[in-house]
Amino acid sequence: MRRLSLTLVFIGIVTTLTYAQSHQLTGRVIDEKGDPVPFASIYGRKAGGGGTSANNEGIFKMQLPVGEHELLIRSVGYKQATKRVTMDADRDIQVILLAESYLLDEVVIGNGEDPAYAIIRRAIRQRKAHLLEAAPYTAKVYIKGVQRLLQAPKKFLGVDIDEIGREIGLDANRTGIVYLSESESRITVRPPDDFHEEMISSKFSGNNRAFSFNRAADLKLNFYENHQPIFDGLSARPFVSPIADNALAYYRYRLLGTTEENGLTINKIEVIPRRKGEPLYEGDIYIVDDTWRIYGVNLQLTKASSINVLDTLDVQQEFIPLENGQWQPSSIRFDFVGGLLGFRVGGYFAAVYSEYAANPEIKKGAFNEVLRIAEGINERDSAYWAENRPLLLTDEEQRDYVRKDSLQRRRETKEYRDSLDRVTNRFKPLGILTTGYTHRNRANRSFFAFDGLATSLLFNSVEGLALNYGIRYTKQIDTLRNRNFTVYGNARYGFANKRFNGYLGTYLPIGKSTLHLYGGSNVQDLNNRGALQPLFNTISTTLFGRNYLKLYERTFGGLEWRYTLPANVTATASAVWENRLWLPNSTDYTFWERNKQHLTSNNPLVPGEDIPLFAENQAFKITMGLSYDFGTRYETYPHRRVYLPSKWPTLAVTYTKGLPRIFGSDVDYDLLMARLYKTGIGLGLYGQVSFDVRAGTFLNDRQLRYTDYQHFKGTKTLISDQQLTTFLLLDYYRYSTAGNFVEAHGEYNLSTLLTSKVPLLRRLKLQEIIGFHYMHTGELGHYGEWHVGLEWQRLRVIYARSLGSAADLRGQQAIRIGVRLF
Repeated sequence: MRRLSLTLVFIGIVTTLTYAQSHQLTGRVIDEKGDPVPFASIYGRKAGGGGTSANNEGIFKMQLPVGEHELLIRSVGYKQATKRVTMDADRDIQVILLAESYLLDEVVIGNGEDPAYAIIRRAIRQRKAHLLEAAPYTAKVYIKGVQRLLQAPKKFLGVDIDEIGREIGLDANRTGIVYLSESESRITVRPPDDFHEEMISSKFSGNNRAFSFNRAADLKLNFYENHQPIFDGLSARPFVSPIADNALAYYRYRLLGTTEENGLTINKIEVIPRRKGEPLYEGDIYIVDDTWRIYGVNLQLTKASSINVLDTLDVQQEFIPLENGQWQPSSIRFDFVGGLLGFRVGGYFAAVYSEYAANPEIKKGAFNEVLRIAEGINERDSAYWAENRPLLLTDEEQRDYVRKDSLQRRRETKEYRDSLDRVTNRFKPLGILTTGYTHRNRANRSFFAFDGLATSLLFNSVEGLALNYGIRYTKQIDTLRNRNFTVYGNARYGFANKRFNGYLGTYLPIGKSTLHLYGGSNVQDLNNRGALQPLFNTISTTLFGRNYLKLYERTFGGLEWRYTLPANVTATASAVWENRLWLPNSTDYTFWERNKQHLTSNNPLVPGEDIPLFAENQAFKITMGLSYDFGTRYETYPHRRVYLPSKWPTLAVTYTKGLPRIFGSDVDYDLLMARLYKTGIGLGLYGQVSFDVRAGTFLNDRQLRYTDYQHFKGTKTLISDQQLTTFLLLDYYRYSTAGNFVEAHGEYNLSTLLTSKVPLLRRLKLQEIIGFHYMHTGELGHYGEWHVGLEWQRLRVIYARSLGSAADLRGQQAIRIGVRLF
């Protein structure tokens, strides 16, 4: 112990002396005209030496030991500069970067193939070798993210943007910084896929309790991969690397010239998309002669690349050699501009990599944890950041931190929160009627939410016009774990059958689990999978006389417990008592008299007569379930762990037991069911696939009612809320079963693979859909459907055709319009 203590003291002394024998170098990088060169890289001549980057005003700083140093200053499009400095005191320098001149050999001129193609072919052949050559390494990554509001309307959907702008620090023109954040992380990488990030500091303008949204993993961009997804939602398909295996089918190339840097011959090649509407880059890529590796990129994505929301996204990346011979990024930068609905935004994310170390010791299972954010990393003071940030703040960014820190202190006072609540809690009659009303109390982190009256109205043939009104109270009881206590209630009244129902429930966080308690009565769909939304049934019944929704009254009380076990296994258990009462129709109202002939009874099996489907009965049921998605990757935040979706399907198994003679229960059955499902399985440029397979059996069916059957999602209306597990031509109720069953659903989304090649459709970004649905029960036998269609945003138009063996299902076809409500 004594030897260890002395060692630690010695290390501390050496570290202090080393720091004391260093000085600060500040500088500015400009071009020949005196304009700043933003985000230039500055690093030592020695391979793998420490480095930094200039900010967007060309200003940089770095700490260097006493002595002679040779610095290399680089920026894409400029000729590399060398600067010798003697660090015997703090120094300030200026560096001028000249525009790079790339010489083009005369042999290029002619009618033959451009020499760029030969270089690109060699780079493609070496792509996989460069992808896999890197040894495991660690590095430090600094990230700065800045987003500005460039333009905004005075009002949007009735909301005063001027008022919001004052609260978040915008100027009188509703412009300014809306997001400014910095972070430092240490990353451990085992190429090509294993990645671990530990955030070591975080700063968020306007909220010193929040953690930065900056993630090194999100800025990880590897052009040696065939495809790059970049940001979620930016495109329906990933983008094709200029040196992907099939890149020659997507790009044309032109050699702009060559230059010499650090003894290397660098080829500057223009990348030109062959077609519009494809997920392709345009711009320049720099390839090193002989080794055919990437030296840097200056690429752009535009509307011609079918990106969403943004108009342009510029990508710049530079690489440096490390001591072990491998090359890694020194910096990467994304600049973007875009707009929507009268708003214009712009900004950038810039990452600076340093302190590379090869072949670190990696513990088994280290990459299961993808991200770690420890407590206290957002408490670093301004002195820490002044010392450690490699990208100096601009004057505007410094003012933003000061202004928003002041705004935050004001926002945290009770007086301010109360005044804000008085404004936002103003009673608005139109809101009560349409969107509802929310009453907040920011001081104790709670709110009441009331449904809108108009949106709570519905119509069906059982209740007639009905009011289904809900209220919810939520209070945040654990800000660190983001856990809430919730109480909700609902009141429902049918004006035709004059029946009132209501229920209450609560969600109680208990440790790492959640307990859900509920009880009351409600009018519910006979199909417990909610095949038909009340809104669509209201339209179908009133306008067309097609009252497809069949209902019953359920009085109930129950509890449900949910807990996530280690290894991302989710366990659930529930118990519920019910009294089930079948209800007859109480009205035959439709807008047009002629449509009354289409109305059917509330018994889906005997549509011509109001014969009760079942007698009033009671049931007591318990259900236990386990689900596992075969993924062990997770993110660790202060006081909580969040598991990430796996690339593998999720397997879920549930067992339900209907217990007789308990609380008067009339049921006695056992249902075992298994489910395997996965959505959004990426196929690169060829879209994505989703599937859902379920199978089950009633081990015991001695006594059960129709509501206990296994039901299936059907569709009979033109417009519906289509989900992956929805049959497009199946009746909602006729084919429910109390026996063995199998159902399978699959869908292939081509993600504009075909429509992007049609000029008239390209702008719409229509995604092509191909799907199938299969079901087997003892009563029905084999039944199948296939469908094709187009999807835009949350709207889809589908043509479906059945492959049913039953005579009444064989050869059915229909057009369906899907509206994704949730």
